[in-house]
Amino acid sequence: MKKDHPLVVNGTAADKKRLSAFVFLLALSVVAGYGSLIETARLALNQDAFTYIPLVLMLSVEFLYLRWHSVRSLATYSVAAGVPLLVIAAGIALGGYFWSSPLPDDASLSVRMAALVVWWVGAFTLCFGRKASRIALFPLVFLFAVVPLPAAVLDWIVPQLQSGSAWSAMALFRLFGVPVVRDGMFLNLPGLTLQVATECSSIRSSSMLLVTAIGVAQMLLRTRWRKAGVILAAVPLSVAKNGLRIFTIAMLSIKVDPSYLTGKFHHQGGVVFFAVALALLLLLVWWLRKGETRPKAEIREAASSVLRRPPTGAVDEE
Repeated sequence: MKKDHPLVVNGTAADKKRLSAFVFLLALSVVAGYGSLIETARLALNQDAFTYIPLVLMLSVEFLYLRWHSVRSLATYSVAAGVPLLVIAAGIALGGYFWSSPLPDDASLSVRMAALVVWWVGAFTLCFGRKASRIALFPLVFLFAVVPLPAAVLDWIVPQLQSGSAWSAMALFRLFGVPVVRDGMFLNLPGLTLQVATECSSIRSSSMLLVTAIGVAQMLLRTRWRKAGVILAAVPLSVAKNGLRIFTIAMLSIKVDPSYLTGKFHHQGGVVFFAVALALLLLLVWWLRKGETRPKAEIREAASSVLRRPPTGAVDEE
């Protein structure tokens, strides 16, 4: 017997209409927000600060796909919950269109993309209902991460990453006995002065590490505090990764060859340090996951206890 594809909602006429309505509302948003979507795609392809956006979109779709069987089993229309969200999305979009002149172009794009995401969430809630939306809460909320951050926010984040990278690199130099004096974003070493430039903030790999941490935590961990711990750990890990990169390149230039300061490893070696940070993050997830795994003996005891328990409503016979 041929199995239904998991995205075919039980094959009933009503469910197919529900899915068709959802696809129609999505298509409507794509047509209305085509310019904003293209502009966001260009940012994701051309600017380091936004390369995480495709990953967010893929993870959201994947998590929704994994929950699809539960979603379709609870699917029902919810006009009371879905229509207000669609109205709010339309209001945000119209407000951004008519009153966008005081806003910079990047902030205007953020408003328009936020309206699109609210529309997607509203369309899902309308077509599949509140219970299904609660099942799909994480991928729906996670979609808001595709909204590009305006320059005003990035202008605050990047200097924080720069400062943290300079501090962590200085800590490594001192740990290994290398004399170093920090002067703002400059690190003065014997015979060498390093500037922790904007590029050294590694905003690209830092954002990718944070998004990866969110996805891995949601997929592999159950308890909220463990998930939060992994996500929060991604920030200092990212800063430490940047400091390790600065320290390694500086030491290679001093001990091996000065060309390391301007060579290929300097400009393209970020993947190596990203891999180190990712490995540490996965190690943390593995350690936290162990605490969520119940011992086999405990599982067997719980199962036997359930089997020994009389059914609900049963009457003991004497």
